Amino acid sequence: MASSIVDTLDGIIGGGARVVSVAPIELSASGRPVPLEVRVSAPATGTNLPIVVFSHGNGWNLDGYAPLTAFWASRGFVVIQPTHLDSRRNGFGLDHPVFPSIWSERIADLTRVLDQLDTIEAAVPSLGGRVDHSRVAATGHSWGGQTAQSLLGARILNDVGEVGEDMSDSRVTAGILFSATGVGGDDLHPFAQANFPFMRPSFQELTTPTLVVAGDHDQSMMSSRGPDWFADAFTYSPGATDLLSFYGAEHALGGIVGHEVAETTDENPERVAVIQRMSTAYLRTALHVDENSWPAVRAALSESTDPIGRVDSKQRTAPPR
Repeated sequence: MASSIVDTLDGIIGGGARVVSVAPIELSASGRPVPLEVRVSAPATGTNLPIVVFSHGNGWNLDGYAPLTAFWASRGFVVIQPTHLDSRRNGFGLDHPVFPSIWSERIADLTRVLDQLDTIEAAVPSLGGRVDHSRVAATGHSWGGQTAQSLLGARILNDVGEVGEDMSDSRVTAGILFSATGVGGDDLHPFAQANFPFMRPSFQELTTPTLVVAGDHDQSMMSSRGPDWFADAFTYSPGATDLLSFYGAEHALGGIVGHEVAETTDENPERVAVIQRMSTAYLRTALHVDENSWPAVRAALSESTDPIGRVDSKQRTAPPR
């Protein structure tokens, strides 16, 4: 793949290292109907490695999203991917008794991961003592974005519009939301209103520094809103400082789940390559690896003669939690 913008971004974030990936690692999860398993990917060398927890989209598992997670690991992050209860591997459909609680179990899965970082570190050969537990980002795609944003501070509105429980986690200091759905209300289709109570987010409480990534051709089956629905976390959250929008991108953003999978309706290797590098730069800056990475890639994208997307930015309006 030849791309001047990708070459430029590579010049900013540098090359990658060899990656060690271990799965499945089983974690303690009392009362969970099936064991909680995670994949851990990390660079083979390096110390003081920051942590990125990634929550998959509906139906997926710890083996998906390698275009993102393996890339992040190659650039210096310990990436942890749980398999949530909605994974097709578990077979819990809409009619299963466990389904109504899956959305909250997803959030609990991410908390369980953070509670058991020592166990995770010990399970990966040669990783012990190389991980910085004080630098953690929560990330996710689609339903995984909904899951991750709860740790970043977003809450759920009840039927009468009251703000629900605070499920944020002070150990998480940054986030990236990929194709995360927007606010609820009358724009939600009846199926979503009836089956997905978590699709009524309140973003006013999301104060953690966050990057929102969206496609301008992403039309959801869950809402009558257009692609701007997927920018709501940026529009309404005081913590989401940056919106990275891609021209012509649909829900899979060109193939972050995987290039050949059915969800990738808009396969575009160049777009994925740009997302890999820009998300890496954001994580490096947000987790204090390199304060200049994100400003540099943001400027490179805006100066590109053949832009593939754009970044909109704003000042945070709330102090760190």
